Amino acid sequence: MLIRTSLALLTVAAWLATAAIPDRPEKLAFPELRYQPPDPSLHRTQLKSGPVAYIIPDRELPLVTVQVTVRAGSYLDPVDRQGLASILGTLLVHGGTEEVSADALEERLAFLAASLSSAIGADSGTVSINLLSKDLPEGLRILRDVLSRPRFQEDKLELRRQQTLQGLKQRNDDSADIEAREIAALAHGPDFWAARNPTGSSITAITRQELLTFHHKWFHPANFTLAVSGDFDRTAMIAQLESLFEKWPFQGELPPPIPAVLHPAAPGVYVVDKDVPQGRVSILLSGVMRDDPSYPAIQMMNDILGGGGFTARIMNRVRSDEGLAYSAGSSFPGGNWFPSTFRAGFQSKSRTVAYASSIVLEEMQRMIEKPVTEEELRTAKRSFIDTFPENFNTQSKVAALFAREEFTGRFKKNPNFWKTYRQRLESVTIAEVQEAAIKHLHPDRVTLLVVGKKEEILKTHPDHPVRLETLSKGGIRDLPLRDPLTLQPLPSKTSDADR
Repeated sequence: MLIRTSLALLTVAAWLATAAIPDRPEKLAFPELRYQPPDPSLHRTQLKSGPVAYIIPDRELPLVTVQVTVRAGSYLDPVDRQGLASILGTLLVHGGTEEVSADALEERLAFLAASLSSAIGADSGTVSINLLSKDLPEGLRILRDVLSRPRFQEDKLELRRQQTLQGLKQRNDDSADIEAREIAALAHGPDFWAARNPTGSSITAITRQELLTFHHKWFHPANFTLAVSGDFDRTAMIAQLESLFEKWPFQGELPPPIPAVLHPAAPGVYVVDKDVPQGRVSILLSGVMRDDPSYPAIQMMNDILGGGGFTARIMNRVRSDEGLAYSAGSSFPGGNWFPSTFRAGFQSKSRTVAYASSIVLEEMQRMIEKPVTEEELRTAKRSFIDTFPENFNTQSKVAALFAREEFTGRFKKNPNFWKTYRQRLESVTIAEVQEAAIKHLHPDRVTLLVVGKKEEILKTHPDHPVRLETLSKGGIRDLPLRDPLTLQPLPSKTSDADR
C-alpha cells in the first residue's frame, strides 16, 4: 500500500512540475481519468461442490476473508413466525456448533484474533470469517461447522429472544422507525412480505426446532455464493473450498422465487399522529426495476432533483433557500426482485410541513415541464463517473460486489454491466432526463406520508398557508399509531376507517 501511494504522489508531482499553474482554482485542468474495472469472469469459479465463488488473491496483508451469501431471507419466514430468519442469522455464530459450545467458540475465535459474523436480511443471509492466513485451515473448519452444524444453544436463543422483545418495545420511540414501517405498507401493500414485521407473540413462539428446520431447508451449497479475498494461492484456495463444501450432511431445498406482486396504497396524504416536535415526511411513487432501459436517465434525473446532496434542487429549495429542513432529498433505486419505490423526504417544523412538501412537489413538476441545464447534467454525470473506481478500491470489495451480482442474477443477464456502466451514463441526454421525469414523476399521484403532531401540522404556517389536504387528490387519511409489541392500532383521536 505504501509503495502504491508513493508512486501515485510521484505521478502527481511530476504532472504538477510540467503543468502551468493557473491563477485561480477553477482554472485547474486535470488529465482524463483512465480506469478499467476488473473483469468478473477472470475471478469466477464454479465449484464442483455447488457454489459459485469469486476468488481474488491479495498479498498486501496476511489476512483472508471468506464471505458466504445464502439464498435465504425474511421473505421465507412463516406468516406467524416473523423474525425467525433474523434470530437464526444471529445465532449461527453466537449459538455454538454441535461439538463446541457458544462460549468456547467465541473464546477460540478471540484466541485466533478472527472475526466471524452472520446476519439474515430481507432477501439473503451472509456468514463471513476474517482471520490471519496462517490460521485459514482452522478457520475454514469453523466456518463449515457454523454453516452445517449449528447448535442454536437454548440459553443463547432465550437471550436473543429477550433482546429482540426489548427492541420491539422501543419501536414507537423514534418517528423514523414508525415512518419506515408505514412506508413498507404503503409502497408494497400491508400483506406483502416486506411489510410484515415481527410481533411479541411471533418472537416468543420461535423454537430451537424451528430454527433447525429453517436451517436444514436453505443452508446447503446449492444456495451459496462466495466472495473470497486475501493472502493465498488461488489454485490452493479452490481446492480448500471444494473440501469445505463436499459431503454436506443434509440435502436441503432450493427456495421459491421472491414474491414480487405489489399492491401500493391509493394516492393521498396519510398521517400518523405522533407527538414529536418535527413532522417527518415521505413522498412516494411507484418505481422501476434496475434493468429498466431508462434507468441511467432516471439516475441522472434523480441526482439533479434530490439525490445529489447540496447540488440537488430539493436541497437548495427546502434547506438553502427556505431554511425549512436540515436535510432534504430523494432516492430512486432500481429494484432487484420487484419495482423499487421513489421517495423524497425531509423533516420540518410542524407548521411548515405542508409548505415544504409543496416545494418538493413543485420541483418534481419543474423536472417534467422544463429541461435540466447542461451544467446540472454534467455535474450529475461527474458525481457517478468520477467516483466509479471507488467501487473497486479493495480486492475484498471487488469480490463482494461480483458475488452480489452473481447472487442477484445480473452477471448472467449482463456480464459486461460494469464495463459499460460509465458509457451508459455518459450517453444520457437532456431530453432523456426530461422523458424519465415525465414517465416516472407524477406529483398528482403521490402517496404522501407524514409522521408528526397532526393538530399542529394542519394549522400550517401563517406566512405560507398551504393546506396539507390539497397536496394529493386522495385527501387526508389517518393511520393509527400501533402497539409496539402487537402492532394492533392504539386508540386515537382520529379514525382509520379511510385506509
